[in-house]
Amino acid sequence: MKKAWLCAASVAMFCGSVFIARAQDAASGEKLFKAKCAGCHGPDAAGKAAVKSPSIKGKTADQVQQEISTSAKHSSLKKLSSDDVKNIAAYLGTLK
Repeated sequence: MKKAWLCAASVAMFCGSVFIARAQDAASGEKLFKAKCAGCHGPDAAGKAAVKSPSIKGKTADQVQQEISTSAKHSSLKKLSSDDVKNIAAYLGTLK
């Protein structure tokens, strides 16, 4: 019985730490997004028609990285690390 409780407690701690790490990624991504992306894509990532920038809500890290690496408009973002891109995508995933 002790082993079952120990196993359950270990799983709960692991799940909790993953949730906290994910929240930290989104928080870091929000800061990066507001500093690097919100000017063109809007504070809610819904895009801005005036500058012909699309909505990027819910974009994955691969989609964000692809756009950064292939678009001349995003040349200043090429210096972002893959972790930065993942954090931005984590934040974008929180937007509805």
